[in-house]
Amino acid sequence: MKWYGKGVVVATIVMMPAAGFCFANYMGKSSKEIKSPEQPAAAPQGMGQAPVKQEKGPTHVGKVLETMNGGGYTYIYLEKKDGEKKWYAVPEAVVKVGEQVELMQGMDMGKFTSRALNRTFDGINFSGGIVLPEDDEAIKKKAHEGIVTAEKGGDSDTPIKVEKATGENAFTVEELYQKKSALAGKQVVVRGKIVKVSAGIMGKNWVHLRDGSGDAAKGTHNLIVTSQEVPTVGDVVTVAGDFFGDKDFGSGYKYEVIIENASIKK
Repeated sequence: MKWYGKGVVVATIVMMPAAGFCFANYMGKSSKEIKSPEQPAAAPQGMGQAPVKQEKGPTHVGKVLETMNGGGYTYIYLEKKDGEKKWYAVPEAVVKVGEQVELMQGMDMGKFTSRALNRTFDGINFSGGIVLPEDDEAIKKKAHEGIVTAEKGGDSDTPIKVEKATGENAFTVEELYQKKSALAGKQVVVRGKIVKVSAGIMGKNWVHLRDGSGDAAKGTHNLIVTSQEVPTVGDVVTVAGDFFGDKDFGSGYKYEVIIENASIKK
């Protein structure tokens, strides 16, 4: 606040980031696109327990010692060349223990509790994300390579006949294609044989399931399922999860039917 004579007062307002503010998922995003870690509508538990400090410096480069996913974020325990070890959180990504990664600048949150992981970190940095040599669309396209290759090929000539699951939410693969509009957003159950698994893509495992129903020529015999579980090819399993029709992941990868966040039981 400053006085400029004759009773005129000019107040300087300093806008400070809210406690739930997280550094932009990718550099260059507007403030409208920025979401708070794990809980967009409110600050996560633990936020504000220690001072929040936005970085102004180089990126973080080091070896991944530990990693886990939760609340839409990937948590990375990074060891730098100078021996410093620290936790970082980035928008959900595929990261493996032992590999070298480069993380964007971010914000030090101090002590932070993740509800999704049910874990408190003494100190953590919410980074803008992993520095990638290619643009987002190229990365998405590369990530999805091979996921759809079994839809009209693979072992489609091998006869498969699996008995339909029981219960009011149970459907065959063919029925999911037929009723995709009515079932969108609902929980469904399907029983079938695992014919392909693409693991660790975009933080998920992508599973191809068939039960003998549907038309191979039209591609309505093959169902894509995403899960954190890794089933074995050849197993007959029961899948339960959230059903979606015409799900678009970008880069031209759109699935007519898909089950997300699935549990898989043999």
